[in-house]
Amino acid sequence: MIISGFQNLLETARRQPEPQRLLFVFVRAELPEGASAEEKRIFENGQGGALVPVMYVDKKTNEIQSFAELVEESRHTGQSWDMVFVGCLSGQGRREPSDEATQQALETMVKSIQGGVVKHLLTYRPDGQQVTLP
Repeated sequence: MIISGFQNLLETARRQPEPQRLLFVFVRAELPEGASAEEKRIFENGQGGALVPVMYVDKKTNEIQSFAELVEESRHTGQSWDMVFVGCLSGQGRREPSDEATQQALETMVKSIQGGVVKHLLTYRPDGQQVTLP
């Protein structure tokens, strides 16, 4: 399935036969300690660095209407971020995913991002642009 933007993601999640929870992990690009002069130069040009999770949240599909709403809500936390990774967790038997399963899935996403394993996640910049990471 190809998701062509955040609104398409919401619509697709709402059409699934089982209830979905959307999982969001917000990250900031940071330069790791001990970075070389070359790594610093590359980072100053807007590339490289490490993606550091700064916050996460889950939303039921009826709790979010747009990406702009998500961004606005994130601003109230006071945390700056450079990208948000998005995943979905499906319920079973017409029941929503439990809070425990949701928390475990979010923690797994954080570990996955810290390990650089992100190809299975959708990624968006604060302006809503969907990006593909190498």
